[in-house]
Amino acid sequence: MKSNIGIYSHNCMKKRQRPKLQKQNVHHNLSVAALVKKAIKNKEVVASKTGAVVVYTGKYTGRSPKDRFIVDTPAVNDQIDWGKINMPMSEEHFEKLYKKINNFLSAQEDIYIYDGYVCADEEYKMHVRVISEYAYQSLFIQHLLRRPTQVELKMHTPALTVLCAPSCFADPKTDGTNSEVFIVVNLSKMVVLIGGTKYAGEIKKSIFAVMNYLLPQKKVLPMHSSANIGKDGTTALFFGLSGTGKTTLSADPEKMLIGDDEHGWSKNGLFNFEGGCYAKCIDLKKESEPLIWNAIRHGALIENVKVLPDGSLDFADKSITENTRAAYPLEHIEKAVLTGIGGHPKTIIFLTADAWGVLPPIAKLNHKAAIYHFLSGYTSKLAGTERGVITPSPTFSAYFGAPFMPLKPIVYANLLKYYLDKHKSTVYLVNTGWIGGEYGVGKRISIKDTRAIVRAALDGNITGTFRADKIFNLSVPTEIPGIKSDIMNPKSQWSNKKDYESKAHKLASLFVENFAKFKDIPKEIINSGPTLW
Repeated sequence: MKSNIGIYSHNCMKKRQRPKLQKQNVHHNLSVAALVKKAIKNKEVVASKTGAVVVYTGKYTGRSPKDRFIVDTPAVNDQIDWGKINMPMSEEHFEKLYKKINNFLSAQEDIYIYDGYVCADEEYKMHVRVISEYAYQSLFIQHLLRRPTQVELKMHTPALTVLCAPSCFADPKTDGTNSEVFIVVNLSKMVVLIGGTKYAGEIKKSIFAVMNYLLPQKKVLPMHSSANIGKDGTTALFFGLSGTGKTTLSADPEKMLIGDDEHGWSKNGLFNFEGGCYAKCIDLKKESEPLIWNAIRHGALIENVKVLPDGSLDFADKSITENTRAAYPLEHIEKAVLTGIGGHPKTIIFLTADAWGVLPPIAKLNHKAAIYHFLSGYTSKLAGTERGVITPSPTFSAYFGAPFMPLKPIVYANLLKYYLDKHKSTVYLVNTGWIGGEYGVGKRISIKDTRAIVRAALDGNITGTFRADKIFNLSVPTEIPGIKSDIMNPKSQWSNKKDYESKAHKLASLFVENFAKFKDIPKEIINSGPTLW
């Protein structure tokens, strides 16, 4: 619907900062059909014969981590884990950018507002307003946020406001940025500014970074994770960075999906932050990922997938990026828990895509080792997930999501320890990466095999003997139902065993080197990881 509401009203903005609106069309909480129609008419998107629409995001096809800032205010200064991930911006530079993006949006003939909320658990629910330059952005965030009823919408009072204008660019010389792109989070004023990039993922991740700051204050562990529920009613969690298979493995036809990316673990159990999914769809095939395939239908928004002349989608085409994505509401998943609520997790899976091909497909972790690997967050940064990534490279991202976690590591580690000890969850490390050699030599573990491994873990069918992996200090099952036993030992898959030993020891040394940055970590946690010998 159209609205003449005061779009810039926010309880933390001074009146002098709110620009006087020119005559413009303010489109407030338009329906999916109306947004699709607007986006097509404005040539923001291309229609496909699935009913989904495709947006091409230009030079920015992934997140821009070097362009993301947190405003350094006295209220948050001592709490933030400042560094290369959480870079500070002065209040002065924030005010300049705030004025710039406000003036830009005020000058547009059309702007789009979506009012929704995050957190399925009513106790932690927060209202969010997203103001955007383009209709496709409003479509995206309508899928990703939880959607209010008409009654709830009338009472909606935003606690967080996000301003998005891809055509508004920063000037690094005067705005305190590193480039024309800016993603600025002001936790004191509860405002996010996003400019210079059409990549929609920046909107979603900025909102959840705010939640990852707020929720620990309520003794809730925020998690970059997916979650599902089995037929027996037990809940499972999947942690993992982009490209490790979080969305694919949690969207299992035999399970009910709670959510694919952002969750909280509280005294009440698990709850989804979101109302939709933002799935990678490179090489998407119906036979291997039927739930995601079927979710890409009318109203879904796809990023950077080639549309063929007949209107069909070429998911195998990587010419634009490997980070092709699809955004759709949870209702598009055949088996989804629309309440967004689950119990305390019986099983937790840490996903890693090891491009060096030396980690086993699965290992069982005791709770001390779980804290170690939670803080390590090892995977390989895969092509397309961030600007400039072309070939996989080893990376460590604490909590399997450090770019979205602004607080100091000990805060999240202590919360995980508390809930693990209280609810006795079983934890596994699962490698969805390469076997038989490193990237370029070996091959990636098949989705079919990984699904069988994960199902065995969730169903409690890993009950046989275990071997000790001395290099990585892991307890590895020797066999899993339906899986060839030889792949359980990665060394046996390498033609050159000395090369395996060399790569494995190198990776172990990277673990040790990375973990040295954490301070005040108990020795029993440190000793639960790889050791150098």
